[in-house]
Amino acid sequence: MADILVDTNVLVYAHDLTEPVKRQQALDVLDRLVAANVGFLSTQVLAEFYNTVTRKLKPPLEIAEATDQMQRFIQVWTVLLVTPQVILEAVRGVQAYTLSFWDALIWAVARLNGIGVVFSEDFNDGATIEDVRFVNPFAPDFDAKQWGL
Repeated sequence: MADILVDTNVLVYAHDLTEPVKRQQALDVLDRLVAANVGFLSTQVLAEFYNTVTRKLKPPLEIAEATDQMQRFIQVWTVLLVTPQVILEAVRGVQAYTLSFWDALIWAVARLNGIGVVFSEDFNDGATIEDVRFVNPFAPDFDAKQWGL
């Protein structure tokens, strides 16, 4: 079973009342990752989650609720740091693969920590960059069992 880095959009959809189908899928995927103990987050993902759910989500989460949710994530998930080395690797990803800087940070955290899969809807589903595969857990053909979940 592969370790899986979860991108911000999966966490946000779990709280998005305007997207009930994606919300249920996100909740299911997150529950399965926790149960299998193969899910990882990054400090970037936590920061983006807080910003998105308190400022962009309609209706937004209250600050206290978003803070409580982040504390639960930190207790349950392994959180990987965005270090200076990760930032330099992300810059290389921008240059070599024309990724946006923020997407390159996700890729760099996964690559430098030996995480072979990123669950996100922001990348080309099925694409692989230097041993990091991107999987859209909201794609119609997504099957959690394929990932041992």
